Amino acid sequence: MASNDTFGIDELTSGQMRAARALLQWDQKTLAEQSKVSLATIKRLEPQAGPIRANRVTIDALRRAFESAGIQFIPENGGGVGVRLSRRSDYS
Repeated sequence: MASNDTFGIDELTSGQMRAARALLQWDQKTLAEQSKVSLATIKRLEPQAGPIRANRVTIDALRRAFESAGIQFIPENGGGVGVRLSRRSDYS
């Protein structure tokens, strides 16, 4: 089971994408390389408001790239969705 499933998250928002990139100090090109999602697609998705509108394969590829780098996705639980960076010992 993917770690996002444990939190019940099945969507990825553009805000989460930008925040995760900021925490990792990744530019869009790095995210494209790490996720194998085209740079053009990332540039199209990030300006969207709310949950990104993309096919499941693309969303899963982005999520895997972020999670393998230590990003944890935080669900909407009254406080809003978010992301956090795990301590390196948690995923290295």
